[in-house]
Amino acid sequence: MFDIKPNMIVKHFKREMSDVSKNPMIYLYKIIGVGINSETNEKMVVYKSLYFSDDKPIGQIYCRPYDMFFSKVDKEKYPNIKQEYRFEPVEKTLYNN
Repeated sequence: MFDIKPNMIVKHFKREMSDVSKNPMIYLYKIIGVGINSETNEKMVVYKSLYFSDDKPIGQIYCRPYDMFFSKVDKEKYPNIKQEYRFEPVEKTLYNN
């Protein structure tokens, strides 16, 4: 796990399965912050996409339960993925990793 900070760039593990030469920002997201679900008090991570796809515009905003955001990649389902967690931080100079 890592400390979430607003404006931090993170990558989803599915980036490893994508052709970054065609879409260098694929599966990169910018952290907006951590919020609380007003009905359940569940901690949520709020983030937005930095890439486009056929059905999602750049800047699409998402929220995901905090524990799910930090969950480990299912190695049985995705045995070739090197990334350990669903989301991991990216250094600003390494957007093509």
